[in-house]
Amino acid sequence: MRHCLLAAFLFLSFCCSAQDYYLLVGTYTQKGSKGIYVYRFNTTTGKAEWVSNTDSAANPSFIAIAPDKKHIYAVSETGGKNPSKVSSYAFDKSTGKLSLVNQQLTGGDGPCHVAVSKNNKWVTVANYGGGSLAVFPVNNDGSLNPFSQSIQHEGSSVNKQRQEKPHVHETVFSPTGDYLFAPDLGTDKVVVYKFNTSAAKPLSPAPTPFVQVNPGNGPRHITFHPNGKFAYVIEEMSGTVGAYNYSNGKLTSIQTIATHPADFKGQPGSAEVDLSPDGKFLYASNRGQENNIAIFSVNPANGKLQLKGYQSTLGKAPRHFIIDPSGNYLLAANQDSDNIVIFKRNKQTGMLQETGEQIKVSMPVCLQLLK
Repeated sequence: MRHCLLAAFLFLSFCCSAQDYYLLVGTYTQKGSKGIYVYRFNTTTGKAEWVSNTDSAANPSFIAIAPDKKHIYAVSETGGKNPSKVSSYAFDKSTGKLSLVNQQLTGGDGPCHVAVSKNNKWVTVANYGGGSLAVFPVNNDGSLNPFSQSIQHEGSSVNKQRQEKPHVHETVFSPTGDYLFAPDLGTDKVVVYKFNTSAAKPLSPAPTPFVQVNPGNGPRHITFHPNGKFAYVIEEMSGTVGAYNYSNGKLTSIQTIATHPADFKGQPGSAEVDLSPDGKFLYASNRGQENNIAIFSVNPANGKLQLKGYQSTLGKAPRHFIIDPSGNYLLAANQDSDNIVIFKRNKQTGMLQETGEQIKVSMPVCLQLLK
């Protein structure tokens, strides 16, 4: 009987721990944030509790978790007299605390995105203000070497206020890790690079080196369908999502669809795009006057989107959001109202429901979940 009770206890303990994730939050620090915040998030209850935070870098806006789950990388979105950096942190999963390993200059102003290769050997950074991207070799201890390659984009587009020069907004690895995609808001291109993990300078132009979006649309972020056959690009300035067939580094356009109602007359400000874990639904956040998340169903045969509805984010400027791996919850980071709102997902309809749960934190910009 004692052994049965012990086994039951261990089973329940395992189940409880299996529901818990660390939620890491990147922020802007000009209003009092201390940097990167760590919370414990339960995917059954939808509740979060503070664990730790760090204040060793200014504006750690975007963060990425290494595939080894032991290291976190964050950009410091600064520039000018305060040179931009990318930081490496060791993450202690037993305590939920971060410790700075080292930092390197990004080679351009205003870095806004960071990514890690599947083999833990490379970190890539998008310099929005500088219009460039950089690649950093990673040492065995997770520390970063100075960038081994920096590529400066060239060009502009039709909006002379916002597209006067290149603005690289993201660097995203393909599902297989052999290509890197760099949406450039300033040139209205999604630039594609072949990624050779064994080369000192791993980036080279892909056979199809870019896809051109409609002038003035301003591509911002890209995400890939779980089946690897489709890709979706959020276009910030037009408030649209571009849907593409994807194969071997090549994007082929199949649809462009608005993230707002047909009668919307304001200035679009689309920000983030992501898919549910099962690939049945796509979500896109809108800032500006809308402050909501548009919800689309995904046609599994051809990848096309159909609008299902909208959900207010209960805050201002939903810069980023994340869906937990179970698909139970969507967490929306409202940068200008200093709150992260937790919504319950209906897995059958894709719709979102308020839970009443919120996290108060100054200027949240990026959310990541770590088992």
